[in-house]
Amino acid sequence: MARTAPHDNRIRKGKALKVKSLVATLALLATLGAAQAEEKLGVTVYPGAKHDAATSNAVKEMVGGEAACFTTADPIAKVAAFYKAQGLKAIGEAGKESAMFRKGGVDVTIQSPWMDMKTGAMMKTTLVSIVKPAR
Repeated sequence: MARTAPHDNRIRKGKALKVKSLVATLALLATLGAAQAEEKLGVTVYPGAKHDAATSNAVKEMVGGEAACFTTADPIAKVAAFYKAQGLKAIGEAGKESAMFRKGGVDVTIQSPWMDMKTGAMMKTTLVSIVKPAR
């Protein structure tokens, strides 16, 4: 049986600390994404939704304004009920695959499935896009 040198254990512990630090940093960035979106766009981010930076950037480029996109495992009906309870104005009827709300000049679109713009893959999570188009 091979024995590990003491410095090997320190290296493994150091890597574990780096991974824990990275996870904590990513969690903080996700929280900051939600807080920044709420501050910039004036719409509450669906609780527990995770910030999707790549999709946010792609949507920003398309609309030429501000955008923040988030994903959740919750169904559209539950997410739509949250935004309705927040007092946002429903635009049309919420459907099985999408819903849309508006607050001032900010649109909230909820969709599932949705296409990852970078990979073209169809995603089964629910995407919440909070967008303030350039006027």
